[in-house]
Amino acid sequence: MLVRGGHVIDPTQELDGRFDVRTAHGLIAEIGDHLEPAQAEEVLDAQGACVAPGFIDMHVHLREPGFPEKETIATGAAAALAGGFTAIACMPNTNPAIDSVDVIAQVAGAADEAKLARVYPIAAITRGRRGQELLDYAALAAAGAVGFSDDGDWVMDSRTLFDAAQAAQNVERRFISHCEDERLRAGALSVRAAEDVVVARDLIIAQHARKAWHIAHLSTRGALALMRWARSSGIDATCEVTPHHLHFTDDLIAERGGKAKVHPPLRRPEDVAALREGVRDGTIDAFASDHAPHGTAEKELDFNRAAPGFSGLEIAVGAYALAVPGLALKRFVELLSTNPARILGVPGGSLRVGSSADMTLFADRPWIVDSARFYSKGRATPFDGVTLPRRALATVVGGRLLMRDGKIRA
Repeated sequence: MLVRGGHVIDPTQELDGRFDVRTAHGLIAEIGDHLEPAQAEEVLDAQGACVAPGFIDMHVHLREPGFPEKETIATGAAAALAGGFTAIACMPNTNPAIDSVDVIAQVAGAADEAKLARVYPIAAITRGRRGQELLDYAALAAAGAVGFSDDGDWVMDSRTLFDAAQAAQNVERRFISHCEDERLRAGALSVRAAEDVVVARDLIIAQHARKAWHIAHLSTRGALALMRWARSSGIDATCEVTPHHLHFTDDLIAERGGKAKVHPPLRRPEDVAALREGVRDGTIDAFASDHAPHGTAEKELDFNRAAPGFSGLEIAVGAYALAVPGLALKRFVELLSTNPARILGVPGGSLRVGSSADMTLFADRPWIVDSARFYSKGRATPFDGVTLPRRALATVVGGRLLMRDGKIRA
């Protein structure tokens, strides 16, 4: 394939200008100016679009195994392509949990069969995500786990978490924390301390256990301040932020009730402002959708009974641009591609010759979100009906053009 005439943005090579990109045998083969197509080479016209290393969403819920009515690996991977993501990392809150080599193999097999976006499993920290029994982290990593998390829950016992971190100290995969002490929740308007106290504890454990750590879906200005403290203290810690926490405030809860329920909850305007500043100043390392598909009926219950979470893969690229307007394109690509690849230690994040030919083409073209057209089985999103300023136009995985103009070509 020859991708011609696009605005290539690759932070790893300081590329930011008009170039052509040639792929061969699933790899980046050449980058240059006004390259001529070879015989029988597919040409993708990228004029008016940005060409970036494939976007990676490092926090999604694919629900398989266990909850195929909500999502499957195939439907989630299709939603990823539609949203411009060449790769996704799936969380272990499935049934059974991703806590064994066998379940990792099951996830990998389903992803291989789908032949859509790349799927990287994140394994649990404790057996069944119950916060008690430690796992063989080296074996899980060798089987393909790109991180460890009890996401959806937190490891309540500090001793257990510390022991787990020490046991995994030499395994080059991060622990990923869902930081929310449900004992401190206060209904719809959750106390921000529920997040802050767990972030503080987990960063201190990371420091003393000397374990690389990642804070998932950070949502408060207090947690952001703790991340700055961690960096200044030499702790190897990173963090992510979601599109809904960057854009909406807790006013939406009063307006929409259970349809606006998510964990951690939507926050106050001062938290949203702090998160946006954290994106701009570099404190936030990655954008991650926390794609959490649910059936429509589950979101239409009263707040206490409604399922928490939104479908985010297909709106994320535009929602980030809406929430943080004017963000430099290089920084945008770092947050969606270069940094997630580095944090997870997976291929991608670069268009260097010889790297995987994974690319996302996007442009500033306004569009209106219509969740009825999602590839995901989950249609619940607070962005439904919202006009977003940016959209993924094409998704290329391993040199194969799998999505163009919102339609899957696989």
